[in-house]
Amino acid sequence: MTNSLLPSSWRPSPAALLPANPAAYDGPRLAVWGALAWLGVITVRSCIHLLKSDGGAQSIATIDIEVAGGSNIVALFGQWGASQLLLAGLLWVLMLRWRGLVPLALVVFVAEPCLRGFAGHLKPFTTMGTAPGEALNWVVLPVLAALLWLSLCPARRMRPA
Repeated sequence: MTNSLLPSSWRPSPAALLPANPAAYDGPRLAVWGALAWLGVITVRSCIHLLKSDGGAQSIATIDIEVAGGSNIVALFGQWGASQLLLAGLLWVLMLRWRGLVPLALVVFVAEPCLRGFAGHLKPFTTMGTAPGEALNWVVLPVLAALLWLSLCPARRMRPA
């Protein structure tokens, strides 16, 4: 891995998405740190959906669960949390063991809010307020896209002293 925080060239290389040596990452450290921070957020979010008594449906997402079928809403949030946690675990392994796959993980991070937004458009639901996930989707998307761009740009290797 490089010691450089920023890239030496701002021209991205699409070949960095699937590098020949996935153990070696040649991009800037800022992209790695940002990706790991976001993966931490995803992991915490997954645990909340899985472990919180209401799955975060009412207490966080402001969905009324005091309706017929409310327990099904809670169950779906718990199952969603379990699926998210599996994905997060896989991404932790990929990013820590095969650092060269950080750009590929960032593609997943960029695609997720887009797909969740699309799903919400196709199948809207009523809440008592704005769920943090919905609000955060569009705030974090440009940051994740910038990190993806950075991860595809080469960084200069520092020579040992």
